[in-house]
Amino acid sequence: MSLHHVRPGDLTSETAQTGGMRRWAAISGDSVGSSAIWMGQTHVAPGAVSATHHHGASETAIYVVSGRPSFVFVHEGQEVRIDTEPGDYVYVPPFAPHREENPDPEVEAVVVIARSTQEAIVVNLSE
Repeated sequence: MSLHHVRPGDLTSETAQTGGMRRWAAISGDSVGSSAIWMGQTHVAPGAVSATHHHGASETAIYVVSGRPSFVFVHEGQEVRIDTEPGDYVYVPPFAPHREENPDPEVEAVVVIARSTQEAIVVNLSE
């Protein structure tokens, strides 16, 4: 067993994607041989809105690095927005449909994501 060092330049966009955002994988089965977690970054361009999606059976933890992204989902028939800022955390339960929005017209939103599965499960939903 050995530790793995993944530098920013080693991140890969060869991972599951959703329209309106860009994911970069850092820790995965392919990159370091992980068997139970996936970790990476998501970038949402200024003014962008992602497609609605969920992450299958994965639990997802999000840490907001920069920007002020919003996470939007439906709860009991009502649309709910979680507006965040750098330093905030968001938990996304398994199979929870949601989308990311970046209401800032000038600043990209960047978040770090950790998932309870080895790969980035993304199920894009048609609306």
